Amino acid sequence: MTKRGAAPGPSGTTRTARTAGATVTRDSAGDAGSPGTAGAAGIAGTSGTSGASGMELRQLRTFEAVVGTGSVTEAAVRLGLAPSSVSQAVRTLEQSLGVELFERLPRGMRLTPAGERLLVWSRRLLEQAEQARREVVDAGRQRTAVRLGALESIAAAIVPGILERLAARRPELAVDVTSQADRSALLASVAAGELDAALVLDAGDSLGGLGFPLPSGTDLEFLDLEPVPLMLVAAPGHRHATADRLAPADLRGERLLVNVSSACSFALAADRLCGPGVERVHAGSVAVMRAWARRGMGIALLPSFAVADEVASGALAALPLRTPTLHLRLIWPPSRATHPPTRALLYAASG
Repeated sequence: MTKRGAAPGPSGTTRTARTAGATVTRDSAGDAGSPGTAGAAGIAGTSGTSGASGMELRQLRTFEAVVGTGSVTEAAVRLGLAPSSVSQAVRTLEQSLGVELFERLPRGMRLTPAGERLLVWSRRLLEQAEQARREVVDAGRQRTAVRLGALESIAAAIVPGILERLAARRPELAVDVTSQADRSALLASVAAGELDAALVLDAGDSLGGLGFPLPSGTDLEFLDLEPVPLMLVAAPGHRHATADRLAPADLRGERLLVNVSSACSFALAADRLCGPGVERVHAGSVAVMRAWARRGMGIALLPSFAVADEVASGALAALPLRTPTLHLRLIWPPSRATHPPTRALLYAASG
C-alpha cells in the first residue's frame, strides 16, 4: 500500500503548516524536491533567508546531522559543508524558534529538552518531504501497464517465466495478470479490449485449430511461443504401464479423466486421440485429474509440465501412446500490435 504525503502546491508558491507553535515554511519550487547537498533524508532544501518564525528543511537536515554526529565538525563532514555553515544554520534555527536546541559542551553538542522535542517533529517532516519527492518522481515517470490473461492450466507454470523476462527487459512496466478457467471468456476479453493479450493452448496452423470457437466478427493475431507436449498418464500398476507401444484402439474400455468443461484444451486433444470408444469421467482441474490418475481412478491426458516430476519419481506411469503436442499461443487484437507495452510483452514472451 502506498503512503501518501502532503501534496505540493503550484510551482513557485509557498505552503505553510503550523506545527507545535512553530511555522514550517516549504517552498514548492525548492524544498520539496530540488537537487542539492545530500542530508539525512537524501534531499536538499532551499537556500532562502529564514524569517523570524520560519524553518527550512535544509536547516532540519543540518540539525539532524549535528544530533547524529554529536559535533558541528563531524556534521559538516557528513554534509559536505564548512563547519561555519553548520554553526550558522543551527543558530538561525534556534533564533527562528526562540529557544536553544543544544547545550554547547567541551566534548560536543547535547540536545536540550526543546531540541529533543524538535527531533521528533524534524524526523516526521523530513520523512514526509521524502515521501512527497518519491510520489512526484513516480508520477513523472508515467508508469505504464499491460494486461495479460492466461488459462489457469498454464498461469502457474509458464507465466512466471514470461514475467521474469519482461521485468529484465522493461523493469518499469507493470503487468496485470488475469487467470481464467473459461477460454471463451478469455477470448472475449481480448476481443473487447479488456485485455491487451492472452495465453492459450491450441493446435494447427490457425487460431482455433484445436476445435474451440472464436468470438464472432473478431480478427485476432497470434504468435506460437513454444510447444507443449502432452503425456497420457496412469497409476504405476496400470495394465498398460509396462507395454512397449500402444495404439488408440488399445484404450477401449478405459476411463479417461477429463475436465468438467468439454471445451478444455486437454479434453479436445483427447477427443482427437482416443475417439468415442473411451469412457469420459469428469474429474475437474489438472490437479484433480493428476491426483485421480495417481489413485488408479482412470487415465489422463495432461501437459508434460504438470506431470513430468511425478512420472520421474514413479508416482505416475507414462503410457507408451504417441500423443499430440499443443502450441502455447499468445493472442492479441490487431489494434494492440503498436501499443508499446504490448510490444514489449510480445518480445519478452518470445524470448
